[in-house]
Amino acid sequence: MDQIRAMVTGIQGYVPEYRLTNKELEKLVETNDEWIVSRTGIKERRILKGENQGTSVMGIEAVKGLLEKTNTDPLDVELIICATVTPDMPFPATANIIADQVGAKNSFSFDISAACSGFLYALQMGAQYIQTGAHKKVIVVGADKMSSIIDYQDRTTCILFGDGAGAVMLEPTTEEFGIMDSILRSDGSGAPYLHMKAGGSRKPATHQTVEAREHFAYQEGSTVFKFAVTNMADVSAEVMERNGLTGDDVAWLVPHQANKRIIDATANRMNVGPEKVMMNIERYGNTTAATIPLCLWDYESQLKKGDNLILAAFGGGFTWGSVYLKWAYDPK
Repeated sequence: MDQIRAMVTGIQGYVPEYRLTNKELEKLVETNDEWIVSRTGIKERRILKGENQGTSVMGIEAVKGLLEKTNTDPLDVELIICATVTPDMPFPATANIIADQVGAKNSFSFDISAACSGFLYALQMGAQYIQTGAHKKVIVVGADKMSSIIDYQDRTTCILFGDGAGAVMLEPTTEEFGIMDSILRSDGSGAPYLHMKAGGSRKPATHQTVEAREHFAYQEGSTVFKFAVTNMADVSAEVMERNGLTGDDVAWLVPHQANKRIIDATANRMNVGPEKVMMNIERYGNTTAATIPLCLWDYESQLKKGDNLILAAFGGGFTWGSVYLKWAYDPK
């Protein structure tokens, strides 16, 4: 019996219209455009504005576009997984809201939380449902409204993050395409260096936690940088080595868009030239679970059937991983 793999048959992204530029941030905190660009590569990020606008708003738009692009009846979708750390609410799952609003009435849906590695975790999870033969149409969404948990008085974090969403369609194939291999890792001892102090069951919201500004993302930048450079690069090199790939064999590195210096270090470790590295951090910043699908969306017209892609991410928790994806279709 031929092996069933999960291939990506469509990709769609969505970013809000509002652009928060470095010049505007100069009015909020002590920073400047040159400092931000030289250290992060970010020039602007998109922010979701308006009342009652949650992460699902962006996820819905991405999935609607994906269904239209792939000519898919929403009733044929069997599963929607949403990777996010900024759900609309603790429950129901943001994926439930997305499924309802796009008309995917026959699907079941759930969220997963793995910070910036969330999309890779969800992608591999969605692939498992395809590979077992359980489902034939699975949508994986990476979406975050990071502006909802960022302290715009903290210059170390507010310059980094933006809002956005991306979604992919997974379908079965017995050909040599799709998700070929993956390595996913986590290390909970990294929690003190990248976390949100309050708002969970350990420290529920009180007047004191709000006044202490503990409902915002906290990051110890230098420690996170060191872990990210080492682990993201190592796991990418490992997935290449065990599949007999060299830098010449890789058409594209698709790295999590956290910081240009981390991206450069990962590419160097893999012997992949800058011309093969997908990068849009200058326009969107770090959209957490959305960065990798947004990269695929931006570069879709340059992807060719059979291209070897290495997806790599590192996130709070710590979580990290790499996926070897062989692209399944030519530009449309």
